[in-house]
Amino acid sequence: MRSPVMRVAARGADMEDDPLDPDQVLEGDPRTSAFVLAEMPDGSEYGVWRCTPGRFRDIETQEAFVVLEGKATIDWAGGSVEVGPGDLCCFAAGTETIWTVHEALLKGYSLASPGITGDYVP
Repeated sequence: MRSPVMRVAARGADMEDDPLDPDQVLEGDPRTSAFVLAEMPDGSEYGVWRCTPGRFRDIETQEAFVVLEGKATIDWAGGSVEVGPGDLCCFAAGTETIWTVHEALLKGYSLASPGITGDYVP
């Protein structure tokens, strides 16, 4: 039987390469990697993600994350936010973003199941 409690030391997690599509990269050479702690039957996922400095575009899934290390600016149509250690953020599915990673970023994340779309209720 699988344990009902799972744990990983985020900073020491055995990350696997999770490369960006080269068409996403706008500046620099951002390298991404991830450790998936758990995948649920509905497709939702929990883990940690790392990115080295650079600039890239993305289309977000419904996600909540907390920044553990590093700094980044996230831009979208109509806004921009600076994130750093201790910041908790949430994306609505389908949000088109541009990430500028200033210092290597490490975040803990929770992705909703792929069928979740639209805006969230703040």
